[in-house]
Amino acid sequence: MYNVNKIESEVKEFVESLGINVHMESRIRDVEFGAHKIKGIYLADDTYIEGDVFIETTGTTGPMGNCLRYGKGCAMCILRCPSFGPRISISERCGVSDTQGEGAEDVLGAMSGSCKLAKESLSDGILKELEEKGVVILKVPREDVNYDKLGTKVCQQYALKEFAENLILLDTGNVKLMTTYYPLNKLRKIKGLEHAKYIDPYAGSKGNSIRYLSVAPRTNDMKVIGVDNLFCAGEKSGLFVGHTEAIGTGALAGHNAVRLAMGMPLLILPNSITVGDIISYENEKSKTREGRRNRYTFAGAGYFKRMQELGLYTMDIKEIENRISKLNLNGIFDQKLC
Repeated sequence: MYNVNKIESEVKEFVESLGINVHMESRIRDVEFGAHKIKGIYLADDTYIEGDVFIETTGTTGPMGNCLRYGKGCAMCILRCPSFGPRISISERCGVSDTQGEGAEDVLGAMSGSCKLAKESLSDGILKELEEKGVVILKVPREDVNYDKLGTKVCQQYALKEFAENLILLDTGNVKLMTTYYPLNKLRKIKGLEHAKYIDPYAGSKGNSIRYLSVAPRTNDMKVIGVDNLFCAGEKSGLFVGHTEAIGTGALAGHNAVRLAMGMPLLILPNSITVGDIISYENEKSKTREGRRNRYTFAGAGYFKRMQELGLYTMDIKEIENRISKLNLNGIFDQKLC
């Protein structure tokens, strides 16, 4: 696993080395839209930026009002809405109606599935095991086991009774606690966690952020329906869970944004490869109420079963290369289009 405390600056430096202009700590507040196209965007400080093509990856979490309405209030998650202002849906600013993921009993959205603890607040024994194995599993006291929380988790692949009966700690630079939230007074009852401290969300004792409240309707080339020059990726593009899914949809959205600007036909990845299948399958299923209650990820749950049933899941790198080669998609994202 990568270290979340170090990777951001590494990625930022790499992006800037490509000549890309990065606006950090900036928030879009509105768009200039007309004739089915975005002409430009307004930042919170009134800066206006024109563009030919736009890609929305604003995600589906926040603002605070949504966490108050659908969750347990603001837990002061990594988005820091009070500091930076609320997330704005670019697609909705263009008049497009976003959809929302659903949960059990007609509840909208889902709660983020993990927290972070400060390493220095844990016992030496736990830290030693984390550094050696990368994971520590601790038994939850029987009186504190809460199976009901599993139904609120965004990560359905982890909605297993084992995740209610145990606390799973992962070493990601900080200590990742694989549960939506956990009351601090109960957390400190567990051996080795007597001095545990939350660092994300700050109020990890009471709740977490609520996600999947603003998904844009799209076609399988990642273009937003109703806007001629807007693409989407990540959670904004579907009920996806995970970094790999964000990378896959983001790579395709970015590639097709350049194709659109160049007047080239847009690329749709075929269902015979996994990334193409998950993009089209989620798009199809999310049109139904049952489908909006599910989440789609390579990491487990229902879609992983589909991968296995269709013969898409393999750890044989050569087999994957052969599949791509047969479709003439070798190095498709490496090709310089302009």
